[in-house]
Amino acid sequence: MDIVCFSHLRWQFVYQRPNHLMARAARRHRVHFIEEPETGAERAGLRVERRDGLEVVTPLLPAGLKRSDELALRRSLLARHLGHLAATDTWLWYYTPMALLWTESVAAAAVVYDCMDELSAFRGAPPGLRRLEKELLARADVLFTGGRSLYEAKRSLHPSTHLFPSSVDVKHFGRARQAQPEPADQATIARPRIGYFGVIDERLDLDLLTGLAQRRPSWQIVMVGPLAKLGEADLPRAGNIHWLGLKPYAELPAYLAGWDVAIMPFAINEATRFISPTKTPEYLAGGRPVVSTPVRDVVQPYGDAGLVTIAPDVEGFVEAVEQALTCDRSLLLRRADQLLERQSWDRTWSAMEQLVTAVHRRRLSGAGAPAGWMPEAATVSLSPELAGAALRSAGSAGGGSTSGPRLTRARSR
Repeated sequence: MDIVCFSHLRWQFVYQRPNHLMARAARRHRVHFIEEPETGAERAGLRVERRDGLEVVTPLLPAGLKRSDELALRRSLLARHLGHLAATDTWLWYYTPMALLWTESVAAAAVVYDCMDELSAFRGAPPGLRRLEKELLARADVLFTGGRSLYEAKRSLHPSTHLFPSSVDVKHFGRARQAQPEPADQATIARPRIGYFGVIDERLDLDLLTGLAQRRPSWQIVMVGPLAKLGEADLPRAGNIHWLGLKPYAELPAYLAGWDVAIMPFAINEATRFISPTKTPEYLAGGRPVVSTPVRDVVQPYGDAGLVTIAPDVEGFVEAVEQALTCDRSLLLRRADQLLERQSWDRTWSAMEQLVTAVHRRRLSGAGAPAGWMPEAATVSLSPELAGAALRSAGSAGGGSTSGPRLTRARSR
């Protein structure tokens, strides 16, 4: 099968749910991972690279395009790249409903919406996202959710909704339970080390980090990850807060091995209402005690099972970290392993694949026609601005750009 995945996250960004699932899908299927475009190119085209067994496809667009022209160009580029695929042998896999604006002409044997976050609650969410999600829910054959909170919020919106919470590569992060070569930028940091890895954005409680650093100046707070929607000026600065930036997924166990406690200092706001942090099982697989604010999908099951200590404020966080520094780690790991053995990404992908295959087989047997898109006029259900942009581009959607978009293939890696 060909799986065409539309993602709002770049493949080379933080290694997250789309990476884990699509890399496993690529073991048996041809996967085309379609990223968000890069702007500023001299000519329109595609950059196609082989990474982790799949094709990472990045549209390259000139700067200054009108919205309608951008959508038309993205349709044309996608059509050229996927023109050889048969609808009866293709699955469309969506992580962002925004992709509906330029994939309405793509037909497939199965349509999947893997909802890993409530994107409309994030800072800077695109206009029309909620309406587009409703349209995607109407078109999808199956809906997967990345956490229990999302499942409870979405299950009444689609007849085939399935819960697939964050999983873990136990072997990869289990390396942190053994001594690892110390990363150079962490080696000079004193102990104890209180660490976090992940995206650094509006979901973090920066005031909590400041309070933690001030109340325990001897503790070293190590923050690993890229900035998103925040600038350097937004970050709290203290001699015991260390911002180390984005690190490759392969190096995370080495950083984790050098921490005494792992933390999840999330703010409790709309952006974190439905999150199910993948780092929770990753921290536990790496053998670290974990302290978190009361994110719902962390409280249940990890907090209720005694695997993560939940702290609602600075004072509670300080107390919880102090206890974690002296806890019986061997007992914690035995209990964590009982839960983690049921949470592998391999098992998650296998279960997803079976569900989508069942949809595909029903179509092939005549129980339903291959999934196709509604006419572009259906975009009138969007906001007037977005609907107008989509309708204005209808005439040029099928024929390609007269400027001659080029398809470039980067050397395989």
